[in-house]
Formats: sequence, structure tokens, C-alpha cells
Amino acid sequence: MAFFSDMKILYHMLVKPVRGSSHAERLESFYGGQAQSYDDFRKRLLKGREELWERLPRPQDGVWVDMGGGTGANIENFGDSIDLLKKIYLVDLSASLLKVAADRFEKRGWTNAVPTEADATKFRPEEGQADVVTFSYSLTMIPDWFAAIDNAVAMLRPGGYLGVVDFYISRKFPESGLKKHGTFCRGLWPNWFATDNVFPSPDHLPYLRRQLETVYLGEHMTRLPYVPFIKTPYYIFVGQKPAV
Repeated sequence: MAFFSDMKILYHMLVKPVRGSSHAERLESFYGGQAQSYDDFRKRLLKGREELWERLPRPQDGVWVDMGGGTGANIENFGDSIDLLKKIYLVDLSASLLKVAADRFEKRGWTNAVPTEADATKFRPEEGQADVVTFSYSLTMIPDWFAAIDNAVAMLRPGGYLGVVDFYISRKFPESGLKKHGTFCRGLWPNWFATDNVFPSPDHLPYLRRQLETVYLGEHMTRLPYVPFIKTPYYIFVGQKPAV
């Protein structure tokens, strides 16, 4: 059964055309037919999410915004500490994924977790500021990713945290202390992922490091399901907004 579910996911990822005149329409075109099978496959595909959550604080009565949170599977990583938070906003533009998230939250009784259909470059929590903002494999799918980062930093309270885990490639000449990927890697993965409107960038990490004080940075490689021999790079970044 898992094999046939995987084949359905791979069909949507590799074969089915992604259509739509807006970013929201393209997301729904891509995810609409795979939303119910999304979590199991992505758990094997998207590494580092659990580690990111472990490295972030759960402030008492805090506000957490998960940008591009999809089905809400990331919220499972809170465990019992979910009750510490006043509000968790799960922001996404795919109605199909948000429906799965809403069903998940209702089943778990998580009344402080709110699925929210909104643009990551514009959304602001009703409380005005957030204690933590996260992007889990969503920054590469946001066309104006720099605007999404700017918006996240702006909504953070002084001393708040921004956490990101995502695919990426290095610059040809990366900054001191960052890993350097070879020509094959830097050429392969942007073209590979672009068919799904996923764009690994050499500029995410430099931009994040200029906007925030780096608390943690890990650069890793992982294998993709059904893709032998080669690995794709991903990073985990935790930054803190300077206190005023």
C-alpha cells in the first residue's frame, strides 16, 4: 500500500503539470491531489524538521508562526509543550493542505493551533508580534522568499527566533565557514526541483545571516526516496532578532 501511495506522490511531483496563474493556484494544483498522502512520503523526503523544532524555545504564552506549514505535521513535534504556547498560526496558501491540518488539530484537541490561508510575505499575527517564526521546506517554494524573510523578521519581537530548514546549494564562492558544493551539485538540484516550482538557492543562508544573529547553523546532505547514489544538500538555521 505504501508503494502505491508513493507512486501517486511521485506522479504529482514528476509527471503531472503544475498549472495556475497565481502562486496560490500553482500550489493547489501541485498539492491538491496528494494532500491526504503527503505526510508519510515527506517524512522520508524532508530531513531535519525534528532537529529544528528541538533547537527552538517554547516560550510560555508565546506566539509561534509556521510559514508554509502545510498539513500541520510539524505541530506534532511540539509534543506536550504545545500547551505552553498561547497561539500557533499555521500559514499556507494551499486549501487542500490546510483542510488536512484543520482535521488534525480538531482530532488532537489543539485549540491554540489555527490553520490560516495567507501569504507568507504579508501575514501578521493578530497579537502583532511573534516569539518564533519557522519555515520548514517552504522558503524554496515562495517566489519572493526575501520578502517572506523580511516579513518574518519584522513580526518577531526583539529577542525572538527564526528557524529555517530547507534544501539549498552553496554559492560558487561561499562565505568563510560555509560549505562549498561542487559544480555537479550546484547544477543538478536547481533544475531537478524546478519542475515542482521548488528553487534551492545559494542566497538563503547569506541573507538569513545578515538579518539575524546566528544561534545555530548545520549544513547536511541526504538521500531522496527512490534516487540512488546521489545526495541533496539541506541546511538548518536558527537565528535571533537582536534585542533593542
